[in-house]
Amino acid sequence: ATTEIYTLSLHDALPICDSCLHKKSKMQQEKWNARTAGAITHDTPYYIKCLFGGVLACGLTHTAVTPLDVVKCNMQTNPAKYNGLVSGMRTVIAEEGSGALVKGWMPTLFGYCAQGMFKFGLNEIFKDSYANMLGEENSTKYRGLVWAAASGSAEFFADIALCPLEMIKVKVQTSPHGTFPTAFGEALAAMKANAAETKFPFGSLAPLWSRQIPYTITKFVGFEAVVEQFYKRVFTNPRDSYSKGTQLGVTFASGYIAGVACAIISQPADNLVSQMGKPENRAKSFGQMASETGMSNLFFRGLGTRVIMIGTLTGLQWWIYDTWKTAMGLGTSGGSAVKK
Repeated sequence: ATTEIYTLSLHDALPICDSCLHKKSKMQQEKWNARTAGAITHDTPYYIKCLFGGVLACGLTHTAVTPLDVVKCNMQTNPAKYNGLVSGMRTVIAEEGSGALVKGWMPTLFGYCAQGMFKFGLNEIFKDSYANMLGEENSTKYRGLVWAAASGSAEFFADIALCPLEMIKVKVQTSPHGTFPTAFGEALAAMKANAAETKFPFGSLAPLWSRQIPYTITKFVGFEAVVEQFYKRVFTNPRDSYSKGTQLGVTFASGYIAGVACAIISQPADNLVSQMGKPENRAKSFGQMASETGMSNLFFRGLGTRVIMIGTLTGLQWWIYDTWKTAMGLGTSGGSAVKK
């Protein structure tokens, strides 16, 4: 009797176990995944395309605004001499020739290609990873936190790639005429040879993080939020019903608005990065430079030029990035939480 009861119990249990296993397998298969939740699967080729899109977005735009960058950096380091955008350009041209307006273009190109690759590409990877950690409901509810964490994490690594080339760029652009080589190879050799003084290659990493991470978080969170509002309140039909030109127009406008906020938030740290290029600041800490410059000057010196530069640059970066994504069949960015 005992054996019979045991046999029946085991027999009855087997179907239950099979059912549990089946349900568990089904739940695993149906588990929400940010990488497959949208119209486009975020697989390895997708991320690779986004990495290259970041190279184009940041490398081309930063190189294109090199003349503005030259004047802006000199306004920050020598405001008595370079006291305005137009007058600053005239001063640079009068003393060094028109070619001086593009000095530092090569480290700018190389540095921001590397930075853009990690900034945009890793942001896509981190955004999906963090969304999966939170799950579908929480990743939507706390999407601003996901955007901030993803973009900040991406920028952390992007700045490591950028730092050595940014240090060369700033030194080339802010050194008085004839005191430092402007050719990339010679400037790189000089920075290496004087590493004890220049703190090359990662001496500017801390202020770069303090400038770029808040900048990038504002840039990505602001962009995502503005795009979301455009498609909620202005372009209220399904996104695909609008032309690619209209969608890219939304991208540019959203990027420009986010860029203005970026410029304001990251202005003090940007001033400190520029101050590092001055010979008299070689042995000074960032706290000492900030104290000597003054909080008002840190916030407002060169701010107007930087707002124009960063607003335009950020809008163009997002436009180039989304143009590339559209050409690759990946669609435009932002506004994923808008329900249609």
